[in-house]
Amino acid sequence: MAEVMVRDGTWTFDGEIVRIVPGRDRSVNKLRQLLGELAVPLSAVAGVSYEPGKKGGRLRLRLREGADPLTQASRGRISEAADPYQLSVDPDRGGVAEYFVTEVRNALVIEQVPSGPADRYLMPGPSVPLTVAAGDGTATFDGDVIRIEWNWSVEGSKKAAGPQRFTMKDLTGVEWIPAAGLENGYVRFQVRGATHNLAPKHDPHCLVLWGLEKETRTTALFLAALLARLPHPSAALAPPPVPEEPSPLADRPAVPAGEQGDHDAFLRRLRELGDLHRDGVLTDEEFALAKQAILKRF
Repeated sequence: MAEVMVRDGTWTFDGEIVRIVPGRDRSVNKLRQLLGELAVPLSAVAGVSYEPGKKGGRLRLRLREGADPLTQASRGRISEAADPYQLSVDPDRGGVAEYFVTEVRNALVIEQVPSGPADRYLMPGPSVPLTVAAGDGTATFDGDVIRIEWNWSVEGSKKAAGPQRFTMKDLTGVEWIPAAGLENGYVRFQVRGATHNLAPKHDPHCLVLWGLEKETRTTALFLAALLARLPHPSAALAPPPVPEEPSPLADRPAVPAGEQGDHDAFLRRLRELGDLHRDGVLTDEEFALAKQAILKRF
């Protein structure tokens, strides 16, 4: 098992799961503390890297596109310090971080994990209920129903529309535009059958954002929980299923899984590893480490 334990948190890898636990130091970002422990399956990982520096380094875990609702919701909208898939590494822990990277990379090669987009979420969304307090109102989400209550600063049209309530079945999507400079941002809940041509401060399906740090982190959690319960983005791109012709081998008995299957998989993995080494994708050292990992597993 590979482990990196620093003040910023602890990352461990057991060959199948990258477990991320935020540190308890006061300097650790509040969003990471709210997320708590994360278990990232290897199938959700696209890559990993370590970037050394004069005063320490940074360990980065890159997830596959569409594998994680939090990444899908927060892309470009949260700071590096708030990103749970980055870890500040102390200067004396650089060697351990590099070993961690090697172990994860070897596993990605051995397990042939694709680096391309995922067709479903491989990570769960944050736990509910959740609340986000914005500039002109507060939204709550219990996993099925979204409720919006307006506060004293709301514009007259929203106040006249009254509190809002809609279910996940009513929702087709959500849009998050962060505040920038002197311009407020907003969250717009795209409700089925509703028109959204009003300015955010007048749209009863919008919350105006002032750009406060607490507002940003609660918005990220809130929208990640929503996205995890909406259809995956790839669903809109998927072609309709084509009926398959019955296979002429359908009536033949299946070959039982067992020793022969394990042996074939073992030989196949070794051949694929040898091809990667021959083509220059793996160095001699990486090839030797990956081969040892295969031998241990089989």
